[in-house]
Amino acid sequence: MRHVPSRGASSGRHTAPDEPRPGERLVRAGALLFGLGVLGVVAAFVPFLLGRGDAPLWTTLLTLLLPVGLGLSLLGLLRGARARR
Repeated sequence: MRHVPSRGASSGRHTAPDEPRPGERLVRAGALLFGLGVLGVVAAFVPFLLGRGDAPLWTTLLTLLLPVGLGLSLLGLLRGARARR
């Protein structure tokens, strides 16, 4: 069996790029908004678990970030896929 030397860190293929790829910022922003939306969903359900009648309005509005974040992430992934073509 022949040993093939691995490429070092100097190879341009696996090094970290200096500038972000197309769509990468949208994916990161979408992930952040999605995470905030998940926290909003948890915060909206806590009053019901504690026996209160209704959640505050800000928790309900915070839950709207979940689908917005998901949409932004998907849009960023599509941009990245199109840029690779």
